Amino acid sequence: MWLAALSLDPKELLETFGGLATVGLILIIFAETGLLIGFFLPGDSLLFTAGVLASQGDLNIVVILVGCFVAAVIGDQVGYTIGQRLGPSLFRRPDSRFFKQKYVDRTKEFFEQHGPKTIVLARFVPVVRTFAPVLAGVGAMSRRTFTTFNVLGGLVWAVGVTLAGYLLGEVIGDDIDKYLLPIIGVIIVLSILPPAIEALRARKRNRKGTPSPEESPEEEVDDIKRALRES
Repeated sequence: MWLAALSLDPKELLETFGGLATVGLILIIFAETGLLIGFFLPGDSLLFTAGVLASQGDLNIVVILVGCFVAAVIGDQVGYTIGQRLGPSLFRRPDSRFFKQKYVDRTKEFFEQHGPKTIVLARFVPVVRTFAPVLAGVGAMSRRTFTTFNVLGGLVWAVGVTLAGYLLGEVIGDDIDKYLLPIIGVIIVLSILPPAIEALRARKRNRKGTPSPEESPEEEVDDIKRALRES
């Protein structure tokens, strides 16, 4: 599902909001990071496209930068709080149309590799960026530490990607429409590469060795806490 959503034309998506395009953009950015069902939304390409449209005068770049940054930070804070409330029960939650345990497992592996830096790095990885703040709350990362990485990640992602689109639009000018879809295609490919590579690595590990015994939810949480302490 999330791959299909990433393939949506971000420009058309923004245009469906009409005069409320900025509001729609900000709500989508919040939903992708603050709601467990927002993982399928095309955040990267949407931010970039919004920057391009702002360079053409269709949107206000200052409002977009501030609004998307605030939405991204608040969204992660909400996700963190959800994780605190859910605790180990997150690992017992049954699969549904919008929720899969494999998404949680993928994010847990990211934490084990990168520790607290996951909050920043995950901004650029679909699915992981939705579940990273939740697992940070489950793993009892201190709110102060989480907020620091959250603000930094929100700044680099929401402001950085949007500005990249804006500056490119300024350089290319009126011909930007010719290049917009190919550029968005590159962004989508770059977005899906990390989870695709990790999935291949996991498959190879499973083929080479015996499967690890299934851990209890409490053990899963202990793994996250250990990753946060060791990094």
